[in-house]
Amino acid sequence: MTTLKELADLVGGEIVGDPETEISGVSELENAPPGTISFLSFPKYERYLKSTKASAVVMSKGAKLDNKNAAILVKNPTLSFSTILDYFSPAPPRAREVHSTASLGKNVKLGKDVAVGPYTVLEDDVTVADGVVIGPNCAVGRGSSIRSDSELKYHVTLNHNCVIGKNVLVHSGTVIGSDGFGFTAEKGVHYKVPQTGGVVVEDDVEIGANCAIDRGTMGNTVIGKGTKLDNLVHIAHNVKLGKGCLVTGQAGIAGSTVIGDYVAFGGQSGVTDHVEIGSNARIAARAGVTKSIPGDKTYAGMPAKEIRQQNRLDGLFNRLPELVKRINALEQKISELERE
Repeated sequence: MTTLKELADLVGGEIVGDPETEISGVSELENAPPGTISFLSFPKYERYLKSTKASAVVMSKGAKLDNKNAAILVKNPTLSFSTILDYFSPAPPRAREVHSTASLGKNVKLGKDVAVGPYTVLEDDVTVADGVVIGPNCAVGRGSSIRSDSELKYHVTLNHNCVIGKNVLVHSGTVIGSDGFGFTAEKGVHYKVPQTGGVVVEDDVEIGANCAIDRGTMGNTVIGKGTKLDNLVHIAHNVKLGKGCLVTGQAGIAGSTVIGDYVAFGGQSGVTDHVEIGSNARIAARAGVTKSIPGDKTYAGMPAKEIRQQNRLDGLFNRLPELVKRINALEQKISELERE
């Protein structure tokens, strides 16, 4: 149990209402029981302010406030509420030990306060820095390294000669360093091109569940600092993904593509190989990038175009049934005139 004032101090917010209001937990705005705190970040949920039973709401400064609501007013409600979520639901402590069933190869180096879960395999010459957590049933290939305070969840595979930076989180089922899709054809036979590079995941990256990040053919595939990958994302061989990028579910980026900083990809979007995307570009859901595009713009459609152009084309496409009817009617009138 805590008070509204203590939470406001935690997030640096302005209090509306009784500072001594007791808060026992967090809840959704529309289904909130008394004694909890919720948050409002999208205007479309303002309708729940009158009916919510939450004792307080985290809101943006300047948002409409119902007279009966106590609130904490902040600049970024989502970020502040994330801090409050962490306060009420801290991560459970994990034993910092190497489980007896874990398998460690030759010349494995473990830092301080490292956890290695049951049935995890660390192959020869693996280096694990201080504070790293490796969950159960993971595999870390020979010569790979994991820098401080990173975590691999259950069933993560890190293949040979890959590097995980500091404070990286990799969720279950992800494979990093699998072979890139490289083949060459001769007389109807597909011959495999050896994939001799690696993968470098820079600091502060989060990688969702069941992602696949391929190793480079020569040189490394690179995931830039602070980039966040959703579940079911595929990054092909030799991709260079800049810092602070956001890649949402089922997006795929083909080989040797170079992507600038802070590029955002919508769900099921895709990029062909050997193109460049400028920094701060935004790729809409299900868009397909087939050529190099500059940054600081939003793109949609297949092939991807600036979104204003794509919206105009979509508007014309939606009018096609009407236009076809008008053309058919005109053709019928012309035929009638020609028969006269």
